[in-house]
Amino acid sequence: MKINIDTVKGFQDSLPPQSQLREKIKKVFQKNAQKAGFQPLETPIIEYEELVKSDTLPSEGEDEAVRDRFKLEDRAGRNLSLRYEFTFQLARIFKQNPNLKLPFKRFQIGPVFRDEPIKQGRTRQFTQCDIDIMGDDSRLAEAECLSVINNTLEDLQIKGTTVQLNNRKLMNAILDSVRITKPQQVLRELDKLGKLPIEDIKVNLRKVADVNQILTLFKLLEKDLSFFKENSFDGAQEIEDLIALCKEYNIKASFSPTLMRGFAYYTGNIFEILSENGTSLMGGGRFDNLVGKYLDRNIPAVGCSFSLEALIGLLPELKNLPVKPVSKALIISLDQTEDAIALATTLRKNNIPTQITEDKPGKALEYANSYQIPYTIFIGQAEIVKKKLKLKDMNSGDETLLTEAALVKKLKK
Repeated sequence: MKINIDTVKGFQDSLPPQSQLREKIKKVFQKNAQKAGFQPLETPIIEYEELVKSDTLPSEGEDEAVRDRFKLEDRAGRNLSLRYEFTFQLARIFKQNPNLKLPFKRFQIGPVFRDEPIKQGRTRQFTQCDIDIMGDDSRLAEAECLSVINNTLEDLQIKGTTVQLNNRKLMNAILDSVRITKPQQVLRELDKLGKLPIEDIKVNLRKVADVNQILTLFKLLEKDLSFFKENSFDGAQEIEDLIALCKEYNIKASFSPTLMRGFAYYTGNIFEILSENGTSLMGGGRFDNLVGKYLDRNIPAVGCSFSLEALIGLLPELKNLPVKPVSKALIISLDQTEDAIALATTLRKNNIPTQITEDKPGKALEYANSYQIPYTIFIGQAEIVKKKLKLKDMNSGDETLLTEAALVKKLKK
């Protein structure tokens, strides 16, 4: 039987230099999350099917991400699913750990899985970078999440981003004012704005609303935030307060009444961060009804996340981001293996990433060039006698004889 050795559709390998770029982005995100007091959290990639499926979520109908989950069965016949995101797992974590001190600030980086159509920047396994704050219902918590993401993008040299905001309470108030009786269906149609022609969306809305309701609804969606605030629409003040806090963090934020994301479980402010050309890079919002549902407690929560694959796919300039070579030095042993190992051990103890090779010099130098290792160190009988090592700068070609102490000092710079 012929074996299919192709990568499974929707999945992909990550080889250098892309794998190095991925690690750099993860480290930048982790650094910014930890600087803001977020703690690392790890969860299993497999959960019980009962925990995942939509009837355990506070929504009407099945969420798209939930519908696209991968379903499994173990040898005991238990129904399981691969996680499709991190957020729903928080409800289980708080049920099992009810005494977690609040507010609890976590970040998580890891793979999630969705059995959905693939396209540019979207695979069926992708790496999600996520931050959440549980137990804090303030706008400050929302601004803190946005600040971590914004700082991450700045550190990755992504300029000109903006934050768009909307609010679930405000949308509910708008729909109530128009006397919409099936709000979830209407929100799902409005979520298609920018993806489908507006006339097609209006035709679809005729299934759940009359012509006058649709006309009034679209007129309201053209109003600015001050209109809703002056007319005491619920949620408008929350948006204004978050915009003011974003300004304190030097984040550009604005109200977007057509922003519709995850209204199946978001309860307050929702947000997306857009690139300079208007592409959505990441998003999130407040989900106060999700985390404490198995405890019969209301635990306010807010968070945001981005897909590593989508971010790289949407921002081609990231591929030009400089990444450090995996090693700073390559020791070329000229029949002096024991001394080469001793030198490598010394360099590694001084946090200098180092490799060793017994290949002939020509082949070793070719290897160093191919992996952009900036320095090679020759250690042979002549170097042992002189008690000096020959250091070659692979960029300039310069060669220098140095004592071990001087060599360590130079490479530590």
